[in-house]
Amino acid sequence: MPNTDKLRVGCIGAGVLGAAIMRRLIDCGFAPLLWNRDTSKLSHLLAAGAARADTPAALARDCGFVITCVSDGGAMEKVVFGEHGIASTGSADKVLIDMSTCAAAHTQDMAARLSAHCGMAWLDAPISGGAPAALAGKMAIMVGGHASVFERARPIWDALAGRATLMGPNGAGQATKMINQVLVATGLAVLAEACAFAERAGIDAAKIPQALAGGRADSRQLQEMFPKMVASDFSITGRAALMLKDLELIHDLARHVGAPLPVTAGVAESFRKMVADGLGDRDNTEMVNVYRSKKN
Repeated sequence: MPNTDKLRVGCIGAGVLGAAIMRRLIDCGFAPLLWNRDTSKLSHLLAAGAARADTPAALARDCGFVITCVSDGGAMEKVVFGEHGIASTGSADKVLIDMSTCAAAHTQDMAARLSAHCGMAWLDAPISGGAPAALAGKMAIMVGGHASVFERARPIWDALAGRATLMGPNGAGQATKMINQVLVATGLAVLAEACAFAERAGIDAAKIPQALAGGRADSRQLQEMFPKMVASDFSITGRAALMLKDLELIHDLARHVGAPLPVTAGVAESFRKMVADGLGDRDNTEMVNVYRSKKN
């Protein structure tokens, strides 16, 4: 466990992933200060030993590290630069660690503006592994920012990460997350297609992860997400609308750097159909029903 003495951490954003991060910090002894737009989502965390701030500004005033995990860049603008935002009480001795997924260029812009406004350092630190990895302190964290600030945040990485990797300056963490999401999104689509294929072929699809374990088709997604698809267990681990948001960010970055992504573009259309069909708030694994419903 990291040394939490005199280390005050604040967290903003109590969605599925943000709440898991908050819970992990509590379990590690941080007693974090929390803020969320919908305060009802904090009740179980407050009961577990956290405290609540009235505004992002109040949270940043009292904390040396501020962790954000919000839906998108627009939400970050509001909590950082909006009325009663982090920037109004930030200072050079504080660090903002943004675990949201945002555009790399927007992140670079926000980091520069925050530094110019109050001197507060910014680490873009998007994550992979989902809520289960967050709760276990085994997230993969890809970080953009100054090396010295990255090292200052070592107690945070020790609590939350199986691995935290400094990828370069601000924006590099977000660009790496786009690579991660290319692999995750296309992998989910392939698993959904394979699951429906196995069911139509008359195979016991539930045995597929066991049968392929250790082979070249094996993956964490196969072992974790394929069983959910087979069982039609669509409990929320990641929402389709958020995946589509990430895929659109990927499209923008790929166009900017001139990278062709034909497979990813096709997968984006599948997620776009899910959202258009009113399934944006549903779990990503519900994509399997798109393939199950297709006519022969």
